[in-house]
Amino acid sequence: MAATGDSDKSDLAGKLGIEPGTIVQELGWDSDVDDEVRSSIEERCGEDLLDEDAQEVVDVVLLWWRDGDGDLVDTLMDARSPITDDGVIWVLTPKTGNDGHVEPSDIAEAAPTAGLSQTSNISLSEGWVATRLVPPKASAQRRR
Repeated sequence: MAATGDSDKSDLAGKLGIEPGTIVQELGWDSDVDDEVRSSIEERCGEDLLDEDAQEVVDVVLLWWRDGDGDLVDTLMDARSPITDDGVIWVLTPKTGNDGHVEPSDIAEAAPTAGLSQTSNISLSEGWVATRLVPPKASAQRRR
């Protein structure tokens, strides 16, 4: 049984670990993105999503990515630069059978090349899946 209504929308942001005050930058926006995901994030964090021209330090990068969008490694390298040490990049890709579907192995191969670790995958909405990528924990190594 699936939940419906506003509680389901707020759960979308919760699935991504978005909390009030989280600063989120959105990359790869196009007309095919899931507006419910976007509005859920804005409602939960209490701020508009920053666009790709923003120069601020962010907690989360929301990367809408489709097959044919270019070089994923280069894009991940660019997406890494504004995030905090404990920040997260969510790569959102169309589900299997949808236009622009990206094979999970493509993300799994690109992440380490970009210096990121893949930690989880979630089914985010009817048409999109999300892959969580994080930078290595440099601060944990410094404490030794």
